[in-house]
Amino acid sequence: MTTSSPWRATVLTLFPEMFPGPLGVSLAGRALAGGLWELEARDIRASATDRHRSVDDTPAGGGPGMVLRADVLAAAIDAVEIGPDRPKLLMSPRGRPLTQARVVELAEGPGPLIVCGRFEGVDQRVIDGRGLEEVSIGDYVLSGGEIAALVLIDACVRLLPGVMGKEASGTEESFSEGLLEYPQYTRPQLFEGAPIPETLTSGDHAKVAAWRRAQSEALTAARRPDLWAQIPAKAPNRARRQKTPKNKTDG
Repeated sequence: MTTSSPWRATVLTLFPEMFPGPLGVSLAGRALAGGLWELEARDIRASATDRHRSVDDTPAGGGPGMVLRADVLAAAIDAVEIGPDRPKLLMSPRGRPLTQARVVELAEGPGPLIVCGRFEGVDQRVIDGRGLEEVSIGDYVLSGGEIAALVLIDACVRLLPGVMGKEASGTEESFSEGLLEYPQYTRPQLFEGAPIPETLTSGDHAKVAAWRRAQSEALTAARRPDLWAQIPAKAPNRARRQKTPKNKTDG
C-alpha cells in the first residue's frame, strides 16, 4: 500500500532564513509540525559558481539596480528536480493576480516550487526557459518575493485537509463564492449601544443564511465592483446592490 506525500512548498530565495517565519505558528505551524505539509527553503546562492557567490548583474541596455542572472537561477531551479505535476511560480508584481480559485487549484495539487525575485527582477530567459508562472498578490511593489510567497503558501495551507478546525470555515468566507464575506458578530449581545442584528439571534437558519447572502452581495457590489461584475445575473436583488450595507440591527 502506498501513501501519498504531504503537500510541499519549495521556495528558492536569497534569504532562506525568512522561512518558515509566520508559517511556523498558529494553524500553519501546527500543521507543519504535524506533518500535514512540508516546507523547503533553498538558497539561490548555492548555485552560484564564482568565489563571490554572485547571483546578479547590471541590466542589459542600462538602467538602475541589478537583475538576477539566468544561469544561476536556472541552475537553482534544476537542482530541485521537481516532477512535471508541480507548478513553478515566480512571485512578481507584473504577474497574474492571485485568486481564491487559483489558491484552491494549488492546494489540491502536490505543492508548488516558488521563486522569490529580488533587485530589479529576473532575467526573462529563465522565466521563459523554465516555464515560470508569474503570480502577483497585489498592485504594489515589495522588496522581494519572500513576503508574497508567505502569503501564497498560507492561503494554500489553510485549505489542506486537517488544517482548519471546521471545514465550513473554509467555505463561508470571502471569495469562496466570488463574494466578500458577510459581517460577523459575537458576544456581548450589546456593545457600546449596538446590538447583534436580531436575525442572527432568531434561531431561524434560513433567515440567517438569507441575511448573510444579502450582506455579502451588498458589500461586494459596493466595495469590489470588479468581483460583482462576475457574479451571475441570477444573484438575488443584483440590480439593487449598489450601496454599502448599513448593517441594520433590526434584521
